[in-house]
Amino acid sequence: MFTGIIAELGSVVRIEDLGGSARITVRAGAILEDLPGGGSLAVNGVCLTAVPAGVPLDDRASVHPRDGEHLFTADVMGETLTRTTLGRLAPGHRVNLERCLPAHGRLDGHIVQGHVDGIGRIAEVEEYGSWRRVRVEIPEDLAPLMVEKGSIALQGVSLTLTAVSPPHASPAWVEVGLIPATLAATTFGEAGPGEEVNVEADVLAKHAQRLFLFHTATGGPGLAPAAPRPAATPPAGGDEIPGGHASSRDISATSTDVPRVVPGTEPPGDHVPAGDVSLATGDGLRADASAGTGEVRA
Repeated sequence: MFTGIIAELGSVVRIEDLGGSARITVRAGAILEDLPGGGSLAVNGVCLTAVPAGVPLDDRASVHPRDGEHLFTADVMGETLTRTTLGRLAPGHRVNLERCLPAHGRLDGHIVQGHVDGIGRIAEVEEYGSWRRVRVEIPEDLAPLMVEKGSIALQGVSLTLTAVSPPHASPAWVEVGLIPATLAATTFGEAGPGEEVNVEADVLAKHAQRLFLFHTATGGPGLAPAAPRPAATPPAGGDEIPGGHASSRDISATSTDVPRVVPGTEPPGDHVPAGDVSLATGDGLRADASAGTGEVRA
């Protein structure tokens, strides 16, 4: 799991075509220092697994890390190449990098899985002094998952949606605002109209949509309404049940759970808690505690 807070920018140094898949090598700095083989790294929002040590890397010696830099190599399936922007990468391209979230880490962005839902395209970039408004056209099937002030991951960057397209708009789109810190720390500082970006919708929205669709299509389980609570059965001995029939007990409860005094069963002058309250009962009795006497009078 990731948070969409980019830790470092890396650069692609090599892409090997493996026939239906590819092997990508990225050069970066401190973020790769202790990344073990089999460890996870998000590259432009795509969760990739580091090739373990000992796996042949086809003349990896031809790629050398620079001083203070390290190399990360991962295998990328054909489906990932097709469904994400990784298939468009070439040596020299810069990429957003993020390590997975440790258990003791802070969730500064939002929950990002590194599972891309589709590819979007930057349609507009407008400058507002030091920040930018960016409109991204997205696949129409993702539009129901977008909500103003909600979260989205674009190229692995956690962003807040400042505007979304109206229902049934074609093409569907979202807008985000990019502050100077985001522009400096991510590839969005170099991005312009026409550039494709990986889109990951908020996982909470995806689960809610799936539950709703399952329920409406099948009648359940999904979001089936809670079953009504069974009616209470009065226990033996005449104890009063809220909403049931009055018993011979001195104090019973009405259907709204408001205590009432049953006439003829208690001598006058019984004490009730003092307070600034007068309660009229349904039997013409009055519990008057306004003066602090706390007496029950007919």
